[in-house]
Amino acid sequence: MTPTLSPPAEPQIFPPLDREAELDRLADRMRTASGVGMQLLGLIGTQAESLIDMLPGSARAGLEKATAVALEQSFNAAHATRKGRIADAPDWLTRAISVGTGAAGGFGGLPSALAELPVTTTIILRAIQTIADEHGLDPALPEVRAACLRVFAAAGPLDDDDGTDLSFLTLRLTVTGSAVHGLIAKVAPRLAVPLGQKLAAQAVPFIGAAAGAATNYVYTSYYQDMARVQFGLMRLGAQTGEDMETLSAALKTRLS
Repeated sequence: MTPTLSPPAEPQIFPPLDREAELDRLADRMRTASGVGMQLLGLIGTQAESLIDMLPGSARAGLEKATAVALEQSFNAAHATRKGRIADAPDWLTRAISVGTGAAGGFGGLPSALAELPVTTTIILRAIQTIADEHGLDPALPEVRAACLRVFAAAGPLDDDDGTDLSFLTLRLTVTGSAVHGLIAKVAPRLAVPLGQKLAAQAVPFIGAAAGAATNYVYTSYYQDMARVQFGLMRLGAQTGEDMETLSAALKTRLS
């Protein structure tokens, strides 16, 4: 579906994009985003696959539900802050705030990390909405709100793959009014894995606060980059008339 560009209060003029150059630029950003988590794994001394196994069984069993709850709370909270005209923050400030919440969440181990989860998710989702706005998309529109949530379906910053998993770009999500449960039910299972890794990192004994701060920095940076990939493709599609499937296939060719 070709996205609807918003009519901003002050007209935003986007120069025509060079399709090939823009795809190259987005591929470079995707590669950068896919490599940000490896230093974090070095800090906590484990592999991504082992992190979730470090969580207590009860936490693993409730991970998907905790993720859905975090998304439910964040979806409307992030939108409300923009509706309330709280100024959009630049990337560095968003990351700084996220680092602070991550340190606080990691300080008390798993219980405080679980309590911090919706807060950090809201901060990141608000940043994603800001990036949508930067690309001429109105975050108040239902289809753009769905696209903001779709960013969370990306593989995750600790996934050491080749950066070619772009299925999140074409995930079909539709928001009508306030009916978000169905769309969250699609995203939550995908987001549960990276959030489980985040919780496990924050629960590492003795370095929970440091790991929490580092984890939040990595996660915020990653999802900001993923948002720029998605909304960059959407803006390119609005100019060229191509759908997301065609553009994501062209991007994948560059990545592989």
